[in-house]
Amino acid sequence: MRHRIRNLAHAAAAGLVLLATGATPIFADETCMSPYMAKITGQEDFVYVWTLGMEGVGDEQDKLVTIAVNPESPDYGKVVHTLSVGGRNEAHHSGFTDDRKYLWAGGLDNSKIFIFDVHSDPAKPKLHKVIDDFVARSGGVVGPHTMYALPGRMMITGLSNNKDHGGRTALVEYTNEGEYVATHWMPTDDNLQGAKKAGKYADGYGYDVRALPRRNVLVTSSFTGWSNYMMDFGKMLKDPEAMKRFGNTVVVWNLHTRQPKKIFDVPGAPLEIRCAWGPHHDYCFTTTALTSKIWLIYEDDQGEWQAKAVADIGDPAKVPLPVDITISADDTRLWVDTFMDGKTRLFDISDPFHPKQIYEREIGRQLNMASQSWDGKRIYYTSSLLSRWDKKGEDNEQFFKAFTWDGKELQPRFAIDFIAAKLGRPHQMRFGAYALYAAAPQGPDSGTPVRLVLNEPEMHR
Repeated sequence: MRHRIRNLAHAAAAGLVLLATGATPIFADETCMSPYMAKITGQEDFVYVWTLGMEGVGDEQDKLVTIAVNPESPDYGKVVHTLSVGGRNEAHHSGFTDDRKYLWAGGLDNSKIFIFDVHSDPAKPKLHKVIDDFVARSGGVVGPHTMYALPGRMMITGLSNNKDHGGRTALVEYTNEGEYVATHWMPTDDNLQGAKKAGKYADGYGYDVRALPRRNVLVTSSFTGWSNYMMDFGKMLKDPEAMKRFGNTVVVWNLHTRQPKKIFDVPGAPLEIRCAWGPHHDYCFTTTALTSKIWLIYEDDQGEWQAKAVADIGDPAKVPLPVDITISADDTRLWVDTFMDGKTRLFDISDPFHPKQIYEREIGRQLNMASQSWDGKRIYYTSSLLSRWDKKGEDNEQFFKAFTWDGKELQPRFAIDFIAAKLGRPHQMRFGAYALYAAAPQGPDSGTPVRLVLNEPEMHR
């Protein structure tokens, strides 16, 4: 079967990671990155944390926080740079361009996009450009969420719109230089755009996007609109109408034409999408926030895409609220973070149709994002979900925590209290390294050599 595990060594053959030396490769890139994006090998030097400004904490502004994470650096475990961008924009997600020279980061409230230069000096990113007309240029899309690299392009998922601030939204395409290209609206019942409706929903909601180039496929998930994600979490939970305003769909698109092909019912707000890396592993995973399930989106033996719930996460009756997932580079393990109980869980996904939980650990009172190195040996966690959804009082921990995985247990390495450090609410993370850029400084503390590898994924129409 095309979607079954075949050969876990295929990732190297696919051109994802290639070393000029004959040594055993050490992989050190996040496993959620676009297959079009340049990969890095070796020890990452930095983690860039896109951080929400917090009232009464520091300068109260959203900021990009740079943390040194190379154990050979004298600054290991310390914040080495912060760059505030002015105001509180509901900082959320970020993503590199395909050449990794620029990091795009969005604000879900006012829909600003901040583009950082991370190649001139990886230790000290600079603000390169601000896109402040995203809503107008896109034709009314609100809430830029995922920034996903395509060749010479940045594909951005929206969460909402400026007509009713609901979940109806679109994919928005820009050039790497920050010029608007096109808007691709999510299919709805009144405009399926030629897509096949596999279930009862065609809600037009959006959240995340991932690509499987060899299958000519984009996959999108769905969440909720501005009126919900900017509402107090407790108030929203008590509002029956608000609880109806969550996405229930995953859409498979034609990657080349940007046309939706098939709409699946995936009830309960499917969030992050993580696609397998093996060249014959034609499937992706997502998790549903409200129903606490792992779903598999896969191509069957007849070449048809399907969606199936394949596992529960914790006790769904307790609504642990799965928020982020990270897949291992060999497609055998899936880490799942749950916000409400602050736990991370590890699933064996060697058989993607039957994930089995094999480990869990509480990371904090609340937990959101996870970023895993390509070799699976380092995992970083942050705490903030949304400014109005984070917990209150003592439960409102705001942290960055670094762990190593020894194959059996997570081993703590260091932690940074973002409130004590007067930084704010840490959300999403991205990796950086000195040696990614030939012109960048190559100091004695840069650690294991890092090589830049351009990936050219196999394409099939």
